[in-house]
Amino acid sequence: MNYLNIKDEKLMPTVVELNTLLADYHVYYQNLRNFHWNILGENFFDLHNKFEELYTDAQIKIDEIAERILTLRYHPMSNLKDYLETSSIDEVSSRKTDKEMVSTILGNHGKLLEQLTKVVRKAENAEDEGTIDLIGAYIRELEKSSWMLDAFIQDSSSQLKEPSMNKDS
Repeated sequence: MNYLNIKDEKLMPTVVELNTLLADYHVYYQNLRNFHWNILGENFFDLHNKFEELYTDAQIKIDEIAERILTLRYHPMSNLKDYLETSSIDEVSSRKTDKEMVSTILGNHGKLLEQLTKVVRKAENAEDEGTIDLIGAYIRELEKSSWMLDAFIQDSSSQLKEPSMNKDS
């Protein structure tokens, strides 16, 4: 029984992109664990807690992505070897400064946002509103986390852009 009312041939591209996203989230998760365990220096307490918060969130998303793939009636990718081969995110060394760790995580966020966008495009083509809704929330949350991490590594003299009040601009 097809309770989704979406043809399989329309869903397959979405499932492929969801599995890639699942692989990306697994490697991202492990990078966060690595940094959580190995952070040193004056920002230890702040970043140790932040990395834990981020990897806990990633763990929840990993489960939700896999369950979405199952909801679409496909098998989620589930082997570490496949994750490492599929992910656009690379495993990283723990031998980084605190700001290098944050910059690395921001780079991971950029790759996750790219993949999230690919999932949304494929889901739109399939008229898969459930996936679009799930992934849209992930995008919003990841953008907010990225803003906060980016603010952390900025020099205190950095300034935000001023909006133009001219409606013609």
